[in-house]
Amino acid sequence: MARNLASPLFARKSVELLHAELEAHDRLHRVLGPVALTALGVGAIIGAGIFVLTGLAARDYAGPSLMLSFVLSGLGCALAGLCYAEFAAMIPVAGSAYTYAYATLGELLAWIIGWDLVLEYAVASCAVAHGWSHYFQSFLALFDIRIPGALAIDAFSASPQVLADAWHIGGVPIVFDLPAAAIVVLLTMVLVIGIRESSLLNVLIVGLKLGVVLFVIFAGIPHIDPANWHPFFPQGWGGTLRGAGYVFFAYIGFDSISTHAEEARHPERDVPLALLTSLGLCTLLYIAVAAVLTGMVPTPEINIDAPLAEAFAHYGLGTATFIISLGAVAGITSVLLVMMLSQARVLLAMARDGLLPPKVFAAIHPRYRTPYLSTILTGAFVATVAALFPLKVLSELVNIGTLFAFVIVCAAVLIMRRTRPEVRRPFRTPLVPLVPLLGIGANLMLMFSLGWANWLRLVVWMAIGLAIYAAYGVRHSRLRTGTPRNGSSN
Repeated sequence: MARNLASPLFARKSVELLHAELEAHDRLHRVLGPVALTALGVGAIIGAGIFVLTGLAARDYAGPSLMLSFVLSGLGCALAGLCYAEFAAMIPVAGSAYTYAYATLGELLAWIIGWDLVLEYAVASCAVAHGWSHYFQSFLALFDIRIPGALAIDAFSASPQVLADAWHIGGVPIVFDLPAAAIVVLLTMVLVIGIRESSLLNVLIVGLKLGVVLFVIFAGIPHIDPANWHPFFPQGWGGTLRGAGYVFFAYIGFDSISTHAEEARHPERDVPLALLTSLGLCTLLYIAVAAVLTGMVPTPEINIDAPLAEAFAHYGLGTATFIISLGAVAGITSVLLVMMLSQARVLLAMARDGLLPPKVFAAIHPRYRTPYLSTILTGAFVATVAALFPLKVLSELVNIGTLFAFVIVCAAVLIMRRTRPEVRRPFRTPLVPLVPLLGIGANLMLMFSLGWANWLRLVVWMAIGLAIYAAYGVRHSRLRTGTPRNGSSN
């Protein structure tokens, strides 16, 4: 009896079924080439990490060895990226790690990973929207434009003076972060219109912020004082490792490329290429920026709110402050765009399998061929939460949740090589089992560096997800009930 009860929980979707579903009428448009896919990766990676996290990580953890912290985080991502590339080329459908887990580890673990990706994309989008609002207001301040205090911050973070000056309805102050909500609503409209338009906007933004990052590097090199790189390890290797666990947030989103495999024109070739190219390019830029920042300013004097802008202001380079602020606004915009874009695709994949209501989360717009209801609901959630709540605690969840997904994908490659060795793999992870095992070890190491509080929050988040699965997914799973996907050839 126990065996019969447990078996459906670990039922797997075959690769053949996943490929058959690609012929369904509700599939997405294949319009993305290698440049657009790589830009999605760069768009997701370069943002708040390079403009904000470098300051705190350098000053409080790693010092000049922040350069090595980025190497360690990048290495963990690269090992996971090689595993993602094998699956994305072999199973080019929406869903990323969720779909890969369904094909190798079964439905229960697939749900856990899918819920984990909601944590990565939706909660991260809320935190990123807060960051965008902060930088946008700073950018406006350069022109002496101020947004009223009650419309520029969430109620939990507002000062007593802001609460007192706000409009009141029934004695309740009306305080919310208007810029955070506005940018989410604007990007939601773009995402509903179509993937081609969304990716074009992202390519333009990525070009702008890459130009700003290169400006930071080359304009900062003449002001580097090598004496600022001593001591290189102010807190020893432990500080470097803690810095790596912290700046891992800077890499979150590179795996979003795999969520768009169903929209790639040639997924077998272009998705692996985009994954590895975006990771390599961004790691080199991160190392260079870390070297410039820690070389320009002594570690104890690094500003944690706007480290790059303040570093240039220290040398009286006022124009640089404007350029960097513009780059920060653009950079965070593209991160938010890609995060929300990816979230809708993960929800789409879960709904197609019946684990979420398909009439809502799997609905495809007849003209734009985008998961429009899923996108609108994602936008509504992110806009509301970003406008009303501070997310400092929830944002810490994002790192450990993403690392957990990376561990699962690396393990899934090992399992799939053993259980389905005959399946065609247009891209093969090299040096198996070494690369997946190193990926598991590297990402577990970063997970354990984050502390017990983050593990506790992860357990609570997963418990909520399991409750939803027990209440809905178990009874509506298409694999469990034998119901084919609407429009599938299967």
